[in-house]
Amino acid sequence: MRFIPTMICSAVLAGSALLSPAQTKLTLTPPPKSSLAQAPAKAAAPVSAPNSLLPDSFAGWNISDGPTTVADPVHFDSANAAALKEYGFQSAVLATYKKASETITVRAARFADLSGAYGAYSYYRGSGWPKEDIGTGAASNHNRVLFWRGDTMVDATFSHVSPMSGSELRELAAQLPEAVGSRALAPPILATLPRKSLDGQSTHYAVGPASYAGTGGALPPELVGFDRGAEAVTANYSLVSGPATLTLIDYPTPQLAAAEESKVRAYIQSGGHAQPAFPKPLADSDQASLEVRRSGPIVALVSGDAIPDESHKLLDSVHYEADFVSIPQSGESEISKTGRLLLGIATIVVIGSAAAILLGLFLGGGRALYRIARGKPASSVYEAEFIRLDLPRD
Repeated sequence: MRFIPTMICSAVLAGSALLSPAQTKLTLTPPPKSSLAQAPAKAAAPVSAPNSLLPDSFAGWNISDGPTTVADPVHFDSANAAALKEYGFQSAVLATYKKASETITVRAARFADLSGAYGAYSYYRGSGWPKEDIGTGAASNHNRVLFWRGDTMVDATFSHVSPMSGSELRELAAQLPEAVGSRALAPPILATLPRKSLDGQSTHYAVGPASYAGTGGALPPELVGFDRGAEAVTANYSLVSGPATLTLIDYPTPQLAAAEESKVRAYIQSGGHAQPAFPKPLADSDQASLEVRRSGPIVALVSGDAIPDESHKLLDSVHYEADFVSIPQSGESEISKTGRLLLGIATIVVIGSAAAILLGLFLGGGRALYRIARGKPASSVYEAEFIRLDLPRD
């Protein structure tokens, strides 16, 4: 009986081990706005940080000022503090490194997860910045390099760029911590972006109105529905007839997406009478090419100057594919479970009784045959046994 609870617990543990989260592969891309270099370093409030995010030295660069840890995004970039909060800003480390007469200013911001770090990277990266091979993804603009690794985004500004600057930052990136567990999950919506004709350095990921507006979103932020758990990604496409912008908005449920699609469609159809007025990306678009479509929990919008036929094909290439994890569910009632338990107990009793009878017959029969072979009765019930002492007489 002691084995039954053990078997049940083992079955439960084995079933739970089958449920593991799938990770989505992340593909990098493009645009944003304001500059981190504008952040007022003097406003930074030092915070004790026994294990700084940035090393004391790397690739021959030695720290000359800092590191200073800030916990408020206002001290990192006051102009974009709201967007940083939406991305899950946790803390940042500011430091200046020196090598000979050259300097490099490094600002490393850590976020709640990988999605936040990538989102902040896409927010600050300018459209058309050349792609660099640093960390998980990087781009540069003259002497400024932006890259991210794990849940950390780094903004580095060189006093002078050399042919070795890229390899030096790769060494710095290798010393940054990697995100693990749930912090390492990439935004699933990025996997829905069509790859054909995509401009690799133009993707922006937004999780709130400030980050969406800051990256030049095509729709008014209040129409997207960030207060309902929406996430948005915007990317540019180079089509034959002209450039097009694809906006994908991911909602928690298909039902919510259907309701929001109706609002977006009505807004687009309002044209010049829309309230609020069309943002610049919509106003500058060919109105005949504007089109909205829903796929599962994702609402897609095409804007830009491509002809309607190409815009329609781009929109049709957006397909939402859900990965389902099958969790076995018991269909038995409590009465059925009790009956199976009692049947199991009765089976064990019958097997035990049969084993005892067979063992008794084997041992008892064997002893009887042994006595008969010695010329004695099979049973010793009627056999008197005495202890005899031969004592000598005096």
